[in-house]
Amino acid sequence: MSGHSKFANIKHKKERNDAAKGKIFTVIGREIAVAVKEGGADPANNSKLRDVIAKAKANNMPNDTIDRGIKKAAGDAAAVNYESLTYEGYGPSGVAIIVDTLTDNKNRTAANVRSAFTKGNGNVGTPGSVSYMFDKKGQILIDREACGLEPDELMMLSLDAGAEDFSEEEDSYEVITSPETFSAVREALEAQNIPMLEASVTMIPQTWVKLTDEEEIKRLTKTLDLLDEDDDVQAVYHNWDE
Repeated sequence: MSGHSKFANIKHKKERNDAAKGKIFTVIGREIAVAVKEGGADPANNSKLRDVIAKAKANNMPNDTIDRGIKKAAGDAAAVNYESLTYEGYGPSGVAIIVDTLTDNKNRTAANVRSAFTKGNGNVGTPGSVSYMFDKKGQILIDREACGLEPDELMMLSLDAGAEDFSEEEDSYEVITSPETFSAVREALEAQNIPMLEASVTMIPQTWVKLTDEEEIKRLTKTLDLLDEDDDVQAVYHNWDE
């Protein structure tokens, strides 16, 4: 089927950068807290929590750390309440940027996000100003070497579970789903012990912007790096064709 090879390689996902910095556990910890607050501490009855647990395991978070996070969120009435906020804006040359955050202080987060855009000569826009240029999809990346199935078998398993698309990359397979079928497809693959490198609902650009000016590339990179370094930022999506 038609591939989405760019998505796996170009998406500026916070968790990939944070993994090198040792911050991914903080990001996932907040997601666990929100999932438990919204749907309870039992993964069997909380698909969002199941998805976050799968993400935690894909990032090698120890089981006892996951369990402690769930118990803390379920048992601490005074626990921090995180609010999900999304910011949209433009970087140099009209590069569209979407920033997902979980915060306990909206003013702090808004100021930090605006500062990151401003320092890269970009600007924060209004809700909907760039999101119409992206498609919200589930994306699952599978370790090609560790997968015990042939490509055709894996494709049929994915499609039968509700996936929209399947593609082969050099060292991975990519499965694309709708947001609504993401959990079902992920769980179908998990039931067959398929090794997943990443599984998340993401924003996929409809078009891409190329930058040739080195100064603009530096400014955009500065904005993206500043956003990545902010603990309140969960994920960053853009349409820069790096």
